[in-house]
Amino acid sequence: MSLRGRGVLVTRPAGVAAPLAERIARAGGRAILFPAIEIAALPRPAAFDRLSDFALAIFVSPTAVERALAMIGPWPRTVAVAAVGEGTRRALESAGVAGVLAPSEGADSESLLALPELARFSGRHLLIVRGAGGRELLVQSLAARGCEVEVAECYRRLPPAADPGALLADWAAGKVHAVTAFSRESLDNLAALVGEARLRTTPLFVSHPRIAEHAARHGIAAIVAGPGDDAMVERLVAYFHERD
Repeated sequence: MSLRGRGVLVTRPAGVAAPLAERIARAGGRAILFPAIEIAALPRPAAFDRLSDFALAIFVSPTAVERALAMIGPWPRTVAVAAVGEGTRRALESAGVAGVLAPSEGADSESLLALPELARFSGRHLLIVRGAGGRELLVQSLAARGCEVEVAECYRRLPPAADPGALLADWAAGKVHAVTAFSRESLDNLAALVGEARLRTTPLFVSHPRIAEHAARHGIAAIVAGPGDDAMVERLVAYFHERD
């Protein structure tokens, strides 16, 4: 079972696309890199200058980890850390952060909030590290538990400025056999650049049911692979194996 002969479009931002591309290559496929979101830096959040005020910092994405630690440096061991999903946990551990609290299944705010271990931080001062305009569920739910919650926004998502010419040429040549998407924004940006018609006729693999529901509203069918790069490649391999 492999992806031999299959071209898989990777739409992750440039800074975090390599691990998925490497897994696709190890499975015999060809990773076609086209970031459908660009990441722009924001000024250093003031909360980063007083990390000792917080009992727990929650990181919502690998990009949040990368951007925040570039501003902070080594993470202070006195501040506990949580991650919304497995990919974010791995990013933190790769940066030398130990003891990360993260759900073993699921990769969203709901999964993290369901962890019994999170109860010990009820009523404490918490920090959420994310991009601009993130979901408010974590903030609202933790505030309802009596927490004082601050948000540190350390990056902004932008539509890509890249020329899609080479990607469209690959599509026309029949070299794009599958598309991966890890956010609604990336899906919208890609559709604007290549046209929804191409996404309706190319297998689309997404990481969360919310993205599949968003795609369905545009008449695009999506296959939910599950969170993380490993789950994505496993679902891609299984899909094409069923059709070989």
